[in-house]
Amino acid sequence: MLQSIFSFLNKDTKSYPKGSIHSFMVKNLQGNDFDFSSLKGKKILVVNTASKCGLTPQYEKLQKVYEKYKNQNFEIIGFPANNFLWQEPGNASDIENFCSINYGVTFPMMEKISVKGKNIHPIYEFLTKKSKNGLKDAAVKWNFQKFLLNENGELEKVISPKTQPDDRSITAWIEGK
Repeated sequence: MLQSIFSFLNKDTKSYPKGSIHSFMVKNLQGNDFDFSSLKGKKILVVNTASKCGLTPQYEKLQKVYEKYKNQNFEIIGFPANNFLWQEPGNASDIENFCSINYGVTFPMMEKISVKGKNIHPIYEFLTKKSKNGLKDAAVKWNFQKFLLNENGELEKVISPKTQPDDRSITAWIEGK
């Protein structure tokens, strides 16, 4: 009986197996399949983006971080989302043109998805639910929230939307420091 009471009291400390983002397949802005298993062995920064947000200038620093580390087993994956004050109203072509013309984005951009709520995309369900990612529950608070995944596709860190992409907390993680 004591053991069952102890188990009940500690239910929130249950350990979950770590899932991997490598099991997901999504569509990119061009409508082509993008298989996350192709990123095995690379660190990944996943970010939800929007073109009409006060944080949109982060695209510039994301691109600089991508250029600096892309040849060092690192990838950035952007997911446009219209979940916060309708700040990503465009279609795939609009988003692609905006990113290219205004920020020279060359890192992979996926199709627009929902990152929260009843229509949350499965990949964001994985990123935000401890029962799926094995690390923590981490609801998306705003555009440009960053999820850092290790070479095995396991979630390691969740970074605030306001934290700049070139912040030392991110670059040190990329560099393994």
